Amino acid sequence: MTARETDEPARLGTLESQVMDVLWTCGGCTIRNVIERLDGRPAYTTIATVLGNLERKGFVEHVREGRSARYLPASTRSEHAAEVMEHALATSGDRAASILHFVEAMPESDRALLRDYLDGPGGRSAPGTS
Repeated sequence: MTARETDEPARLGTLESQVMDVLWTCGGCTIRNVIERLDGRPAYTTIATVLGNLERKGFVEHVREGRSARYLPASTRSEHAAEVMEHALATSGDRAASILHFVEAMPESDRALLRDYLDGPGGRSAPGTS
């Protein structure tokens, strides 16, 4: 395994996950926008701290807008999910078996999507074809 394969992606806490869900949905928000979209209306300082932690972990970036800042996701929700899945495969001990178990557990609609991708112009469905 390479160092990259063993580097665990940064984990998201419960509130961090909720904040990222807001940012992934809206594409970018101020602290006040995030608070308005969360249940329970957490304190401004709480969300400011969470966003600072997410920025330190590489999940968000901010751009200044006058006196406030807009926080933007550094990657898409699907890119994050793919990174987590890649880490799980890389550390599984048996990558091939893990992939096969994962595919077997997929609903048929997801397997059809995967088949279409592999059979398409960017896919590689048959050994030796490109």
